Amino acid sequence: MPFSRTSGIDRRLFLTSLVGAAAGVAGLSGCAESSAATGDKGASTAPLAAKVPAGTGLKVSSFSNTQQLQFKLAKLGELPFKVSSWVNVAAGPDVINAFRAESLDLANNAGIPPIQAHYQGFDAKIVAINITRKPNYVFATKPGSDIRSVEDFRGKKLAFSQGQAQGVVLLRALKKAGLKYDEVKLVPLTSNQFLTALQSGQVDIAPLGNTQSPAYISQYGSKGARLVTTDVVDLLNLLWAPAAVLNDEAKAAAVAAYIPFWAKGQVWAYENPDIWNEEFYVKTQNLTLAQAQGITALANKPLFSPSWDEAIRWEQETADLLAEGGFVKKFDVSSLFDHRFEGIAAKSVSEEYRK
Repeated sequence: MPFSRTSGIDRRLFLTSLVGAAAGVAGLSGCAESSAATGDKGASTAPLAAKVPAGTGLKVSSFSNTQQLQFKLAKLGELPFKVSSWVNVAAGPDVINAFRAESLDLANNAGIPPIQAHYQGFDAKIVAINITRKPNYVFATKPGSDIRSVEDFRGKKLAFSQGQAQGVVLLRALKKAGLKYDEVKLVPLTSNQFLTALQSGQVDIAPLGNTQSPAYISQYGSKGARLVTTDVVDLLNLLWAPAAVLNDEAKAAAVAAYIPFWAKGQVWAYENPDIWNEEFYVKTQNLTLAQAQGITALANKPLFSPSWDEAIRWEQETADLLAEGGFVKKFDVSSLFDHRFEGIAAKSVSEEYRK
């Protein structure tokens, strides 16, 4: 997920979420035989409306009010539709559940949640893509660990979230290091459980976002915790929506209108790190200014390519990697992209952010 608080998780909440995660895994096994995403209608090919019809509303994800804050600070003006609710949700599994419950229409995630949704039989499409070139995650060890490289992961317990970016980063790192899945112990968790799992020693390693790792090391570095860095990247930062939303002409127009705001907001944050550090990381995420500066120093320059070809190749590689491990069934990921929206983000930013 894009941003996460760094404080520990209440142990009762952690244990409850473990039960929920186990139930989720069991539920997925019942969906694994679905060879195609379900939906009332096929993907729409109708041209996007040039104007958002009056009265149109969308329910949009915005973890920790990130989007609203970016739009406000960047002075992007008013959206041409009503946001009926800003939903404080970010983790892929939670987003899929919100999509299913029709409590969310549009979300910002990495590349793996759309693959997971397809595996579960839920029809959703990618509508905008920001390519990331630098790693967003590092591998954190539990306190007192002697692990210093990915090769040292052999035989260790690794926090693994199948439906989130952290999961695919871990799988790619293992593959690059020449480690097979049966040479490690993958512990199924969701990313909001990683910190507590590390602190308690439930796992030896967990992938942490660049927003989490500074505070973790500040607290546990003196106790023997360390970070293992790699050059493995999670290439895709994307917007996606349920097919049912995109098949609605008015909502599809609203999604198209939202994309430029999303792209411009990320460009603004990248170009104004001092303001963003103070207004977001310090004031809303409870980080120190030094920690915030460390995070933005690692920030990816936004890249909104006019073509989705590279993104599709990457998504196919990711799906194939998951299929190799038996986590999903092999499929053609081209069905996950709604090409009516291709190029909208690129057209909204300067040439510098298109290549």
